[in-house]
Amino acid sequence: MNPTRRRRLWFVLALLAAAALAATLVAFALQRNLAYLYTPNEILSGAAGAAVSSGEARFRLGGMVEKDSFRREEGSLVSHFRVTDGDAQLDVSYDKILPDLFREGQAVVATGRMRGTTFVAEDVLAKHDETYVPKEVADKMGLAHSKHNVEAAPQAEANK
Repeated sequence: MNPTRRRRLWFVLALLAAAALAATLVAFALQRNLAYLYTPNEILSGAAGAAVSSGEARFRLGGMVEKDSFRREEGSLVSHFRVTDGDAQLDVSYDKILPDLFREGQAVVATGRMRGTTFVAEDVLAKHDETYVPKEVADKMGLAHSKHNVEAAPQAEANK
């Protein structure tokens, strides 16, 4: 092999190694920031995995805020409420200002970690109108509705 081809070969190999290293670093960065969506039933039944239940993993909790479950600690921003998917309820604690559209009986998606049997939320997102439910939550709530033979509310056309 002549010296020019050898240099080209080393250049191509170095380029491939750099691309593989960059792809690996991007995959690790994305994996660390990835937050999966689970329902209370998936968490409490263990279907979400041991890392989620033990509080090691950060994830999103989706469902409906249970009626008559909201309470706020006196003199602080800390609020407590339960999120349900129709099968199970999970207590949630949140220590920041809740979104203006947060209400009992409406869809919510919270990001955070488990601490014991309570989900400690870092962020809470509430739905923006009467017809919108996040697609992932709607899909999982639809499974719970069909399991319990409950008729679900009609979805908005934009959601389909």
